[in-house]
Amino acid sequence: MSFIDRLIAHPEEYSFEVQTLGECKIDSPIRHRDFLSDNEMILVTENDRYLKFFEEKLGRKPAFERAGPHRKIFHDPSWSRVGIVTAGGLCPGLNHVIKGLVEILTFDYNIRTIYGIRFGYAGLNPEFGYPPVLLDPDSVDTIHEKGGTILGSSRGQQDTGTIVDTLSRMNINILFCIGGDGSLRCARDIAEECTRRKLSISVVGIPKTIDNDLQFVGRSFGFETAVGEATNVIRAAHMEAKGTFNGIGLVKVMGRDSGFIAAYATLANPVVNFCLIPEMDFELDGPRGLLAALERRFESGKDHCVIVVAEGAGQKFMAGTEVRKDASGNILKNDIGEYLRNRITDHFKAKKRIASVKYFDPSYLIRSVPAKGTDAIRCYMLARNAVHAAMAGRTNCVVGNQDDWYTLVPIKLATMERQKVNLGSDLWRALLDATGQNFYFGGAGKVAVMP
Repeated sequence: MSFIDRLIAHPEEYSFEVQTLGECKIDSPIRHRDFLSDNEMILVTENDRYLKFFEEKLGRKPAFERAGPHRKIFHDPSWSRVGIVTAGGLCPGLNHVIKGLVEILTFDYNIRTIYGIRFGYAGLNPEFGYPPVLLDPDSVDTIHEKGGTILGSSRGQQDTGTIVDTLSRMNINILFCIGGDGSLRCARDIAEECTRRKLSISVVGIPKTIDNDLQFVGRSFGFETAVGEATNVIRAAHMEAKGTFNGIGLVKVMGRDSGFIAAYATLANPVVNFCLIPEMDFELDGPRGLLAALERRFESGKDHCVIVVAEGAGQKFMAGTEVRKDASGNILKNDIGEYLRNRITDHFKAKKRIASVKYFDPSYLIRSVPAKGTDAIRCYMLARNAVHAAMAGRTNCVVGNQDDWYTLVPIKLATMERQKVNLGSDLWRALLDATGQNFYFGGAGKVAVMP
């Protein structure tokens, strides 16, 4: 059952309404700008079946608040002090977002006190002693040309009460949290603690997840660049595979629980013959296993093969190993790339057949580059709309994009569960057409790797 189907089944468990700190009474300093009209909303879906259901059951259509500048704002720019934090793993475009936040805060709202919080949420815990840095348009002028984040990052949640104490002590009334699933949950806890203490602090998230696994935020920034970088590695793997008889180019890409990078990179450079992702179940052994599928490909007259595997795929093959977690509590996946390389090599060696596996693991290369093209534009637009939302007193929300629109999504809704590749979707069907992998797995007309 898809997330939208569960939403339909239990609509009372989900809220599309974004929290506000109070009435907006201050005239916006922005000039020559088209402001949002009151209560502008963007539909969550255009599917008629879903829309009719919500109208009949709830008396309204499911919609998110449209993001953008407001004629009246909540926070007084003259007294506003801002914090910006980047948390979790690196991702293309982090510096683009920081630059966008600083420039919109400065040029549109004339806010001069903007703190860059060092090394994630640890920078808001005095125990670590990481002093913040003051940011202005000059200091961020060219940071978008570099990968990573000028502020540094870290994993792991700090004590929420300590973080809010720090915000109060620094008189910060706006906090921007650039992060993924776990980091945004931390932001939600901060916002809820601020509400409990009756502090007028806006906490607004910008979705950073290279795996593209957040709900209702559209395509997250950095994903498009990561796909582009992965296609270059696939190209190299293809050349290596073709350079020797029965060559196998094996590429492992990021994707702990969602296989979007692997799937999109496969379609972007369709020289891939097998794409393995966490959402699909596949076998290694037996007549419909991957090893037999590789044999079928070579027996059909092909003398090379390219495999793309997401890091979270095939974890069942390594069951029984020690469960390890990172500082954010995420279960660390066992290395499926190394495992497949060894199993494939041993299999063909035992069969006394020629095969040569060339293994590529470009994970850190993919996530450490600057954002490019339309991905970089998305970074700036997300930052811009995050600033407008915060100044209008919105809080406990994340900025998303839907088609050409930008929306505000409650953090609880965006992080309720990970978005995953739907194996019944056009995306996956297109991938099966491009790779032809079902033919090798189960023979013509047979589907062996669908659920």
